[in-house]
Amino acid sequence: MQWLIILPIEIVAASITINFWNKQLRRSIFVTIFLVLIIAINLFGVKGYGEAEFVFSLVKVIAVIGFIILGIIINCVGNPNGGYIGGKFWVEPGPFNNGFKGLCSVFVTAAFAFSGTELIGLAAAETVNPRKSLPNAIKQVFWRITLFYIVSLTLVGLLVAYDDKRLLDLDEGNGNANAHTNATTTASPFVIAIEDAGITVLPSIMNVVILIAILSVGNSAVFGSTRTLAALADQGHAPKILGYVDRKGRPIVAIAIAIALGLVAYAIESGQQGTVLSWMLALSGLSSIFTWGSICLSHIRFRRAWALQRHNLDELAFVSQPGVAGSWVGFIFCVLVLAAQFWTGAWPINYSEIGVKGQVESFFLAYLAVPIVLAMYGGYKWRYKTKVWRLRDIDLQTGIREFNLGNILKAEREEKEGWPRWKRWYDLVC
Repeated sequence: MQWLIILPIEIVAASITINFWNKQLRRSIFVTIFLVLIIAINLFGVKGYGEAEFVFSLVKVIAVIGFIILGIIINCVGNPNGGYIGGKFWVEPGPFNNGFKGLCSVFVTAAFAFSGTELIGLAAAETVNPRKSLPNAIKQVFWRITLFYIVSLTLVGLLVAYDDKRLLDLDEGNGNANAHTNATTTASPFVIAIEDAGITVLPSIMNVVILIAILSVGNSAVFGSTRTLAALADQGHAPKILGYVDRKGRPIVAIAIAIALGLVAYAIESGQQGTVLSWMLALSGLSSIFTWGSICLSHIRFRRAWALQRHNLDELAFVSQPGVAGSWVGFIFCVLVLAAQFWTGAWPINYSEIGVKGQVESFFLAYLAVPIVLAMYGGYKWRYKTKVWRLRDIDLQTGIREFNLGNILKAEREEKEGWPRWKRWYDLVC
């Protein structure tokens, strides 16, 4: 559900991004262009997806590194309207809009932005040698999040105040007390930060990069959702027709389903794109919390079952650096986010002003995914009468590719012992 909903969200967001240059052209034109582009990429199969993502990623990496360098310079030197900026926007108007509750209210949006790293697991099925390529990819995720999210967003927070009027443009007819949920971005904070520095050409270039990044997420959404649907069909958890794969390895039926849902993006012509985005985000954003909560719980149970069935960690091709403790921390945080969303959804920041109807709408915008996920999980359990497996009975053998893995790993570890210290340290973290 999470990845199926992301495609129309990203196409709508990409169409809105065009407003930076032209607000007169019909947005449905760009919805069509972006849909055709994503369809074309995915019809080339995993090779087309990989090549496109390589180009997209290269552009994003160069742009983010460039913005970080530029952001540090702007923050220290200042802009034409003033000198040193420093942390003045963290003092006035402040670091958090509406305090702690305001911080909690954006957890869904943050979860939506951070989702996607789990695609590494899906790519394993189509990787020639996942035992070697996946550990490096997994370790690099940490550094990518640190660089592309933490550092760049910290700079954005230093350079752009949260109450900047250029950030939000309320949809007509949606100017209610809860209108912050019905807002569309007219300019990215990255673009605003560059504009404030008095740079004329670079804002348009940055907006192109943002557009590429958005389309990259939409492309990944089709790849992730179609492979998930095909895998579910193969396991008997979805209609068998979704598991059909053609000679080139493309799950054609699943791709057709994903693209069909992408047609929802044409709702942008209704004039209520903010509302459409908010409800789709309500489905997708919180779903990522369930996704990562289940990943953490699965890792906890796997490691416990591995130990109970008399295996040791030396038999594993890759061991998570934070281990089981890291998964417990992640799982607990997922539960806390769900609790915080319930609080901010049931009693939003302005709940005394919006009335009961507005409060109900706010709750479902924040918590819509929860009853849907629970209903689907409970319905599946009831329909197929499945059970929760005991740790001692969990099958840990099916799907193992290399039965001589222990000998291979032993040889690799002996080789690594001869490496210099710096290389062993680099291999540990990267």
